[in-house]
Amino acid sequence: MIKANIAVLVSGGGTNLQALIDATKSGIIKSGEIKLVISNNADAYALTRAENAGIDTAIITKKDCGMDQNAFETAIIDKLDEYNVDIIVLAGFMSILSENFTKRYPKRIINVHPSLIPSFCGKGFYGLHVHEAALKYGVKVTGATVHFVNEIPDGGEIIMQKAVDILDTDTPETLQKRVMETAEWKILPRAVEKVCAELIK
Repeated sequence: MIKANIAVLVSGGGTNLQALIDATKSGIIKSGEIKLVISNNADAYALTRAENAGIDTAIITKKDCGMDQNAFETAIIDKLDEYNVDIIVLAGFMSILSENFTKRYPKRIINVHPSLIPSFCGKGFYGLHVHEAALKYGVKVTGATVHFVNEIPDGGEIIMQKAVDILDTDTPETLQKRVMETAEWKILPRAVEKVCAELIK
């Protein structure tokens, strides 16, 4: 069976990457295969997760590219081309990609965001900041969104969403954990499978 080649871009612990690895093993993702994990942080635990799963890894940092965004993105593109990557999944990748990069892969870059877009998204909304904002605003429901990536941060077409109720006792940390476990880790693998299946049709 033909499968889409997946690259996952990471910066940190790699919990979403682990969800994808597990989903590949369990058969949730059957139309694609993770061929490569790229990190812009040499110390990212996500690299260890990838190595443990037998997936090739690469470290590409802006510092190594002379802090030049264009050189940084070119190095990533070269690595993606080397592995004939069809789909790119941003799983906690803490670097904004330019329009030049995103235009190259229309409807082939996927990101997961820890809120129900269009709430609490865009520039500056990442990590705990998203959950702090949701609690400060007093919303009763939050969640996660998987979307295509374009040149606008969190601005691409939505693929899948899942709602999560906010509890009166929530802190940003407890909310972050619950959104990850009950929403992000569930819909990201399903969205990846959906996009891979459409690509290889």
